[in-house]
Amino acid sequence: MDRIATLRLRLETALMPVTLEIQDDSAMHHGHVGAAAGGGHYSVRIVSSQFINRPQLERHRMVYRAVDDLMPAVIHALSIKALTPEEQ
Repeated sequence: MDRIATLRLRLETALMPVTLEIQDDSAMHHGHVGAAAGGGHYSVRIVSSQFINRPQLERHRMVYRAVDDLMPAVIHALSIKALTPEEQ
């Protein structure tokens, strides 16, 4: 399974999003020390009802918990936009 598919599966399983967009930004970080170690740079836009009444920090923690074992070997950097269905 490729990295984006793995990331998608983890986030879908943990957070049951209504919308999930994942972008591989690794090419923009070519030569970066962390990227050289093999981990990729990704941007995630995730919309889930599980984020309702939770502050942004907690939403980000929820995302990180879903993928924590993928860091840093698979994921070096993760940019997160976590929204409720009403915020999208």
